[in-house]
Amino acid sequence: MNAIILSALWGVLMMYTGFATKNTRTVSVVASLGVLAVLVVNWMEYLGVSFFNIDTKGMLAYNGFGLIFNTVVLFSTLVYFLLSGREIEKAGKTPSDLYALIFFILSGISIIAGFKSLLMLFIGIEIISIPLYVLAGSDKSNLKSNEAALKYFLMGSFSTGIMLMGIAFLYGDAGTFYLEGINAGLGAITPMKAIGMVLLLASMSFKVSAAPFHFWAPDVYDGTPTVFTSFMATIVKSAGFFAFLKLFESAFGKFQADWQVLMAVVATLTLVIGNITAVFQQSVKRMLSYSSIAQAGFMMLGVFAMNIFAKQGMILYFASYSIATIGIFAVLSKFKDHSIDAFNGFAKKHPLVAFSMLICILSLAGIPLTAGFFAKYYMLLAVIKDGAFLWLAIVAILCAAVSVYYYFRVVQAMYFKEPNNEEELAFSPSFRFILLGAAIIILVLGIHPDYLTGLL
Repeated sequence: MNAIILSALWGVLMMYTGFATKNTRTVSVVASLGVLAVLVVNWMEYLGVSFFNIDTKGMLAYNGFGLIFNTVVLFSTLVYFLLSGREIEKAGKTPSDLYALIFFILSGISIIAGFKSLLMLFIGIEIISIPLYVLAGSDKSNLKSNEAALKYFLMGSFSTGIMLMGIAFLYGDAGTFYLEGINAGLGAITPMKAIGMVLLLASMSFKVSAAPFHFWAPDVYDGTPTVFTSFMATIVKSAGFFAFLKLFESAFGKFQADWQVLMAVVATLTLVIGNITAVFQQSVKRMLSYSSIAQAGFMMLGVFAMNIFAKQGMILYFASYSIATIGIFAVLSKFKDHSIDAFNGFAKKHPLVAFSMLICILSLAGIPLTAGFFAKYYMLLAVIKDGAFLWLAIVAILCAAVSVYYYFRVVQAMYFKEPNNEEELAFSPSFRFILLGAAIIILVLGIHPDYLTGLL
């Protein structure tokens, strides 16, 4: 509750900051201090100190898992602000409004972290989605940005309608919006509950860009200004998967055997389509867009298995994937040319930035000694421990091997090719220091994942 209230209030404050000062650097500093404050009060709630005791009639309740998830999201947002603040300042005439929208999204994510009712799930997802439509179209002079915003709005509205229909079926069956009430009753699933469950599965798959509901993602991610693509593909996707996991555990946990086959099919399609399509991309930004679909396939394994290893893996995945992808996009946003060839000889010109980016890429590929390796390891372990679909783990391993190919194309360009472009890039000392810090965090979590998973 601390994070919901403070992030919403700070969003309002950011709007007034735009009136108070025209100095964009000041606006960025206020935003960074704000997300740091939200991070601190959220951690205090994890330690048992709550500043706001509001009776939500049981619709919101926070446990350790939800608060740790929120902590990971807020810390990733802090890294995002520190690395991409300059790009946010350039993204619009009034960056204070863009920061305000991001804080409102964080308020919605904080609702997702503690929802116990389908009503709060719906409200949380809509608070996240509506500002994202604006951010996707924030580059008004760019037709691709306008197209991305329109596609995202239409597909998002369509999936929201499917979600509302699913909620209506579940309410008609159980007579309640509370997750525990929907999960209660006999072990046999009723037709209305089955229809509601499938509709919610489709809707949530849209939100997290899982196949075959992923078609909007590459075009939207590609057209959205790079600095906001970074936020959408990491922090927002993590929130969607947390909601996915919590919804199916709390509302449909008793009927896991009924929906596991469907979830296994979605996970397999997401892994195969995401990885295979990413291989053929020549644009790093578009490759990362398809890569985010492939990473969603691995996160789907956590929803599929829904055991303690899945929860530990999800938290580690949120941290490793978000920090690594934010780091890569922060570098990519400095480039005018997003093709793989634009990175030729990059390590010779900017060795420290290239090394930090290398660590981020290795983590996404799941190479040992990085956080991404243990994130994938926990997901595979969760599927193996579940024991129902061992072939799913084999498919995931094969797809992970395919992903190494397209990630290492960027590494090859950076380290083993001669520079062939005249584009001069400038990285400030603070940018290099923060990016290196993000890479060190990935390495530390790769050696000691228990620093994060132990909190659960």
